[in-house]
Amino acid sequence: MRLMSKFVEKNGAGHVTLRPEDDEDMWHLYNLIQEGDRVRAPAVRRITTTSSTGSTASHRVRLTLTLEVKKVVFSPAGTPANQEGSSSTGGGDQDDPQSAVLHIVGPVTSENPHVKLGAYHTLDIEAFRDVRIEKDDGWDSIALGRVEEAIVPGRGAEVAAVVCGEGVAAFCLLSEHMTLVTHRLTVPIPRKSSTTGASQHDKGMAKFYSALLDAFVRHIPYGNVSLKAIVIASPGWVRDAVYDYILTESLNRGDKILHKAMKEKGIKVHVSSPHVHSLVEVLKSPEIANRLKETKYAREGITLDKFFKMLGTDEMRAWYGPDHVRLAGDRGAIGTLLISDDLFRSSDPVRRKNYVALVEGVQNKGGEVVIFSSMHESGQQLNQLTGIAAILTFPLDVEVVEAEEREAAEAEHQKQLEAEAES
Repeated sequence: MRLMSKFVEKNGAGHVTLRPEDDEDMWHLYNLIQEGDRVRAPAVRRITTTSSTGSTASHRVRLTLTLEVKKVVFSPAGTPANQEGSSSTGGGDQDDPQSAVLHIVGPVTSENPHVKLGAYHTLDIEAFRDVRIEKDDGWDSIALGRVEEAIVPGRGAEVAAVVCGEGVAAFCLLSEHMTLVTHRLTVPIPRKSSTTGASQHDKGMAKFYSALLDAFVRHIPYGNVSLKAIVIASPGWVRDAVYDYILTESLNRGDKILHKAMKEKGIKVHVSSPHVHSLVEVLKSPEIANRLKETKYAREGITLDKFFKMLGTDEMRAWYGPDHVRLAGDRGAIGTLLISDDLFRSSDPVRRKNYVALVEGVQNKGGEVVIFSSMHESGQQLNQLTGIAAILTFPLDVEVVEAEEREAAEAEHQKQLEAEAES
């Protein structure tokens, strides 16, 4: 993402103009743009004209429109919105997934010769075209922090992973904020039987390995210098066979770059199932935890794992749910706050402000805040747990704290009644 201009006053009023360059930038914009914001970006509109003779003609016009945002829709690359089908059969491969798509819907708020004021339009946000965002409620610390993260140069996929089993494989790229499934592969593998023996099964596996390598070469950027690890993960023995096959075939094909990449960056990891959600296990595995300890998604996985362990061993120091976490924050008890970026996309500005205030309060008291991306598996797990949790610095009993809150509320209510009676 490139920052083209920024004018934000101390009270948060102002605007920021950004230029997205890739799918992750579209994800950042999705997290930045909220209902009520004003967004200005290039658009294409079909214009119909009527001649003096009564005949009509239509043509497409490229123009720049400003909308008041009513709806924001994000579709990651490779989702059904962008791509039909999610797997291939018979060893076949599928076309490269399209890029992520971001749609902004709302009424036009600026005068334009081709579009009436107030007419609804959909902006299809495009890469390498500027997007100007002006926030109705002002830019808060979370939104400005997201901008600063988005414009850091040199970002990109840091981990490539192939999560596989007998006849199935998912090819994934992990960057700071996204887990992108670039391709899925399915090859039917005949079962071993007393009549055919192992021959048909072995032929099926050989076909699978060949199709997997072809897909690997097309969908994994193994030559990128930013790539820190290439993970081959599976239950059982499949990962070893896949890893050895890629190494051997890279030599047979004369692909020195692939052979070197696998030697230097290749890691075999055991997981419990051949599905994408097993990436959480991959990131927690000791084989790659050291190599990736500085990355955002590794910190997310480690922090979530720490929370679950605390929940199992000392539940008075592991709280979750908006109301309970807010109570812990009021008492200055939060050592680590785990919060999903989903919560900051609330269409209710009051809810968002409450979450921003909670984050800033924890930070001001010296606590750590980890904002989870819901495009990573760890973020999706946190969303299933209400999207917010906290590891406390000292134990607190939920029932005792809630009782204290009720007593305080009753005392305050009694004071108000007494004050009203005196007046």
